[in-house]
Order: sequence, then C-alpha cells, then structure tokens
Amino acid sequence: MFETIVELEDASEARVLVMALRAHGFHPMGDGEAGLPGLPGVRSLLNGKIAIKVPEAEADDAGMLARALLADMRKPS
Repeated sequence: MFETIVELEDASEARVLVMALRAHGFHPMGDGEAGLPGLPGVRSLLNGKIAIKVPEAEADDAGMLARALLADMRKPS
C-alpha cells in the first residue's frame, strides 16, 4: 500500500520533490500507478492539490525528508 506524505498545489514543486525522493532512495508511486502524465509518483486530488505517495514502509522517513526539502525550497533567496 502507498501513503500520501505531502499534498502540493504547485506541479513544479511536485516534480522536483519526486525526483529528490528518488535520488535519496525512496520509491514514489510510478507513472503506471495513477501518476499524472510527466509526474511519476504524483496524483491529483479532488481538492485541486497534488498528492505525493510512497510505500507505507517509507512514509515516515520520506515525509520528514519531503517537509525539510519543501521548507528549504520555499526559503526566500
């Protein structure tokens, strides 16, 4: 089973986050598994947000990394 670790409104942030998670050895949900075209591991929600999902066994660590990366990405330059 997969678990949502973060929901985003910005598709660019989602794309970068998925690639960063993969680079760190995590396994976000792939294209053939309900991903949006061009955004592996990303799934649209009815509320207009994009859900990033990983296997349940990775969810705690991937979630911590995702939140840290997002905080860093959103810092003013």
